[in-house]
Amino acid sequence: MRKILVITVAMVTLLVSWSLRDEKVRSIHSSREISADEVPGSSPYLTKDNNGRTVLSWVRQANDSTSVLCYSVLDGSDKTFVIPGSTNIHAHAENLPKVIFKPSGEIIATWGVKNPNPANKYSGLVFYSQSFDNGATWTESKRLVDDETAIDQRYSDVALLKSGEVGIIWLDNRKTRAEEGSALYYASTNGKNGFGKGALISQPACPCCRTKMFVDRAGGIHALYRGIINDSIRDMVHIVSADGGKTFGSPERIFNDNWILRGCPHTGPSMTENENGLHFTWYTGGSSKGSFYIRSNDNGRSFKHHDSISAKGMHPQIATVPGDKLVIAWDESVKMGNDFNKRIGLQVRSGKGEREADKFITPDIHYSTYPVVSAVDEDNIIVAYTSKIDSAEYVKWQKVSLGR
Repeated sequence: MRKILVITVAMVTLLVSWSLRDEKVRSIHSSREISADEVPGSSPYLTKDNNGRTVLSWVRQANDSTSVLCYSVLDGSDKTFVIPGSTNIHAHAENLPKVIFKPSGEIIATWGVKNPNPANKYSGLVFYSQSFDNGATWTESKRLVDDETAIDQRYSDVALLKSGEVGIIWLDNRKTRAEEGSALYYASTNGKNGFGKGALISQPACPCCRTKMFVDRAGGIHALYRGIINDSIRDMVHIVSADGGKTFGSPERIFNDNWILRGCPHTGPSMTENENGLHFTWYTGGSSKGSFYIRSNDNGRSFKHHDSISAKGMHPQIATVPGDKLVIAWDESVKMGNDFNKRIGLQVRSGKGEREADKFITPDIHYSTYPVVSAVDEDNIIVAYTSKIDSAEYVKWQKVSLGR
């Protein structure tokens, strides 16, 4: 009887093992590159419209001195929408322009412009415009911050709030401490009235890395940024609001990289969520260099499963695939003769963060950078990036399938 029981347990264990193995992604199948535009461009960004369709936005270079923000729904229609008031845009892969769709159908576009001044020659401003007729017409563009003392707002990010409004975070010169760096601000929309007055939510922050705003399933508002710690350490910091943005908790480092730097790394963080909690990716030049992953199952109070994505990787971006798997895209240098190009890597991890599959989806002979990633369904994702061809930049994207 005991022998039969042992055999039965062994068979059940083997069946479970086979089942789990079958659930793993065994391969990543990249498709041909598709050009977002025949005209040079950069700064791709992926989002979803109010019908759940994937939307790609990018900056089209109209001529040597003028660019404009465009977007297209990736549904096969090939129709490109142009935000007419965005001709003052300054394309920047870390300070990404964005479009976001409210459940009401309203579309909001945000972008950065240059604002050099005696206090800071690198200063910028954030502008935005709204459409209430599916992108056919747009309101006159306006500044996010209407304050004479506000001379520098950059590296913003947006997210849809549980209320159906849109939240935005950005780095601002209006800090209240003497330390080096910027302050992190937050604001939200109020119906068709656009963004309200912002509030300082954390400081000091590295003034040159993109921020990440994320709203979890319960409506919690998360902000992730590169903090300045003890005057010289530049590590990733996480804060969260549980009351709709009225207050934010104390900053917590997601990992003690202890990267001592007095400069501009220009590589910000990313985060997502699934049933196992919050998941984060970032780059550091600390004692262990490269792109890394970590997760938290207690809403950012503690972090675990710290793991390398790529020792050469930069600009990592993470997203959740339906079914709770995770996908990470990044760029990294590759030596070609006496020169260096860049390629886009893609990694799939289980819902708990275990690595399952890796693949480079662009050829080594190209120079491809700053990927963004978004899930289509359980088996397909979209990856967009900028590729340099004959000294000009173009926005490319691929639909990638996750083989099983």
